[in-house]
Amino acid sequence: MKNVLILGATSDMARAIAKKHAAEGWGLTLAARDPEALDPIASDIRIRSTVDIQTVPFDAKDFANHQNLYDSLDVKPDVVIACFGYMGDQDQARSDLGEIERTIAVNFTGMATMLSVVAADFERRGSGAIAAISSVAGDRGRQSNYVYGSAKAGLTAYLSGLRNRLAKKGVHVMTVKPGFARTKMTENLELPAALTASPEQIADAVFNGLEKKKNVVYTLWPWRYIMLIIRHIPEFIFKKMKM
Repeated sequence: MKNVLILGATSDMARAIAKKHAAEGWGLTLAARDPEALDPIASDIRIRSTVDIQTVPFDAKDFANHQNLYDSLDVKPDVVIACFGYMGDQDQARSDLGEIERTIAVNFTGMATMLSVVAADFERRGSGAIAAISSVAGDRGRQSNYVYGSAKAGLTAYLSGLRNRLAKKGVHVMTVKPGFARTKMTENLELPAALTASPEQIADAVFNGLEKKKNVVYTLWPWRYIMLIIRHIPEFIFKKMKM
């Protein structure tokens, strides 16, 4: 049975990704900062499937322990999907340096250190696939979320370089860039329905993208063209826009 390690497995997006892989017959290793919160998720999936499931504690900011965590896994994964993240408060970050640190530590440093551990193992084995949730926010810095966006931009660049390095080693790396997502975090926001993906839509896009070995996946697909336009707005115009 193939195994997928899902990092940050308590989010709505990660739960949907776990259910999708279980439905397709994949064994699951679910990792999150609060391992007790994983128990009901694992129980729910066990009711619906017969796949093997294990849960492990994982703290994105505990960089020094990432290697130990990976080495301790009973089953080494065939695929790793990194879903964790932290949506910082941009207004707070203007005066709170700790908020900047948290945003970058989780969204970039934690991703880079953990995925570097995974990449080294996959490279030795000559197989495997890595997918990580970045964001359209990383495609261009905007005043409304540039700290978060800069961390995601760093992640996108990291994944691009990792993909370039590992392609010749038989290891695939996929960048996932959601736009608006319908989750608990956004349930009180008024989002355009046509541009807002459900966790299940994102899960399908991740699974199908890995199957097809896509390099970059936007969810939903119109975001690819929206961000293409935004990236090409001249700077002298863009800096006057309220975004």
